[in-house]
Amino acid sequence: MKGAESIPAKGQVAIIGLGYVGLPLALAFVKAGSAVVGIDRDPEKATLLAAGKSYLRHIESERIREAIETGRLHATASIAEAGEADAVIICVPTPLTPQRDPDLSYVLNTGAALAPHLRKGMLVVLESTTYPGTTSVELRGCLEHGSGLVAGRDFHLAFSPEREDPGNPTSLERIPKVVGGFTPACLRRAADLYGAVVPKVVEVSSCDTAEATKLLENIFRSVNIALVNELKVIYEAMSIDVWEVIAAASTKPFGFMPFYPGPGLGGHCIPIDPFYLSWKAREFGHTARFIELAGEINTAMPRHVVNRVAYALNEQGKAVRGAKILLLGLAYKKNVDDDRESPTFAIWELLAAAGASISYNDPYVPVVRPGRTHGAFAGRQSVAISDDFDAIVVCTDHDAYRDYDFSGLRASLIDTRNVVRFRPSRYYRA
Repeated sequence: MKGAESIPAKGQVAIIGLGYVGLPLALAFVKAGSAVVGIDRDPEKATLLAAGKSYLRHIESERIREAIETGRLHATASIAEAGEADAVIICVPTPLTPQRDPDLSYVLNTGAALAPHLRKGMLVVLESTTYPGTTSVELRGCLEHGSGLVAGRDFHLAFSPEREDPGNPTSLERIPKVVGGFTPACLRRAADLYGAVVPKVVEVSSCDTAEATKLLENIFRSVNIALVNELKVIYEAMSIDVWEVIAAASTKPFGFMPFYPGPGLGGHCIPIDPFYLSWKAREFGHTARFIELAGEINTAMPRHVVNRVAYALNEQGKAVRGAKILLLGLAYKKNVDDDRESPTFAIWELLAAAGASISYNDPYVPVVRPGRTHGAFAGRQSVAISDDFDAIVVCTDHDAYRDYDFSGLRASLIDTRNVVRFRPSRYYRA
């Protein structure tokens, strides 16, 4: 195949999408000695990066400044600059529509915009989580139609699912990378590329297999979290502490893996990705019953939390309507600033609809950023923890809340994460 030689470890790499996945990946390639063009349609990100400033809390600005000053990282909003790269990696969102169908608009629009700048011998890799067939059929179609080139003959095409662990600055350096190519030559090319930045490349037989691997990883978590969320509600009715049960079961050295209940699912993966497979399964005449049921259970958890808040307020002779409630933690995960798909927003909406006055506290999210699902809250600011509220709800297990002394609190405290160590007299789990 023409242009099938391996990409040098120090070649130029373009990364499209500089969020929680793309920016750490760009820095990993810079560290490995590659020249990186970071591309994001948001020009503000390019401006901040050019000034050596990070917009992600878990990535230090010093790392950005060093990459910029050495000339290894160039940030831009122009996708045309990808045309000079040896390899292009796409790290854009794959959300759901309001009807919970896959929304591939970011992927396909990126493919259409990239296509005129494709060159023979170039490698294109998709990292965005999606259903099997997206890379080999839909993205390939965009690239071939807009470029006149043919995947597997004129350019290389591959899929490698992101495995970024937000809040962990070394996740790329520790976690093996699954790679599937459109052809064997595409696979070799992609494996050579990632081999420079990850400890191990796991080669699979196709792009579809790599896409299915990522879905399995997240479906596994979604289903097991749904299981313990359902058990939490059942054991609560039996006056059994589900956390104690999980701790005891975890002493078994084989055949058991602990998962923990919470107020619902958050983040860019687990609440969304399983539905990509359940949607695709219908095309083949199958219903993904476990996936759908897990989604129903996990989606119902914010309402369970609200019911527990109502119970706690009722114990004080108060109603939800008119109550002042503080939500602790807007991030979906402990000690990070990522609030995408956070169940706290669903709890907030339900309590506000019931007539409560809602405030929030989060040391990692001082201001609510605009988002696809919670635009009405944008601009709201974090407030201090105080005893001026009728109820305080721990939604995220930040270390700051674990160590905070709530023991003198007069308000009811509802803990959805079993994280609070110093508890007030009115303490409830949810």
